[in-house]
Amino acid sequence: MKQRLITGIIAGTIFLGFCILGGYPFHLLILAMSFIGYYEFVKMIKIHPFSIVALVGYLGVLMFMFPWELLHITYTPTLEHGIWLLMFLFMLITVFSRNKIGIKHISLLFIGALYVGIGFSYIAGSRNSPDDHGLFWTFLILSCIWASDSGAYFLGKMFGRHKLWPSISPNKTIEGALGGVMVAIIVAIIFAGFSGDILSVGRAVLIGLTCAVVGQLGDLIQSAYKRVYDIKDSGKLLPGHGGILDRCDSWIIVFPFVHIVMLLPY
Repeated sequence: MKQRLITGIIAGTIFLGFCILGGYPFHLLILAMSFIGYYEFVKMIKIHPFSIVALVGYLGVLMFMFPWELLHITYTPTLEHGIWLLMFLFMLITVFSRNKIGIKHISLLFIGALYVGIGFSYIAGSRNSPDDHGLFWTFLILSCIWASDSGAYFLGKMFGRHKLWPSISPNKTIEGALGGVMVAIIVAIIFAGFSGDILSVGRAVLIGLTCAVVGQLGDLIQSAYKRVYDIKDSGKLLPGHGGILDRCDSWIIVFPFVHIVMLLPY
């Protein structure tokens, strides 16, 4: 627990510092995190992380994460274009390798590139919000996620009696999950109170609820696929926390979702 706390404080301070800086420094940090996250994913599915087929996945992550707007590049490929081009490149590999690299391998790598690349791209995009309140929105979403995690953990320890999904994550409880939702909503309402006219209380409640529910689902998603591969952590970069995907499993699900349902500007 001590090691976990120290790592969390150091990593959190560095991340929040880059978040405050914004611009290129923050985008480069998120790009580095996305590459490490994809590296962890590729290793987990038992593919060499620097094979040619894996490098196509890194290229896809870069395409989703490329700072088109920061560099003022007029041609910006749509998300639909990026997904199709990445699929096309992966499918070509099956042809040129004469099916030595089969559809199962490229399917996993393709899903990983979407999961990681698009997830992290929305984190970077939130900080560069078009309404000039990117720092506020980013802190709000992160705070709601962290509040949900902490609330679920501590209230689950205190009041947890009924297992939430024991076959996937045996330690999670229904009471803890509900507690996490409640704490996230409270945190979002506090943000609304200090936001002036940026965030209404009603919208804050929706954001807190969404971050908590979708964030916990993101955590369960990672627990499910790690259980398939019989691993505890996706990596060892963060002592006491595991890898980048272990730390950001909720982030890369929540950030795209809140934009898709138009709770945040993008």
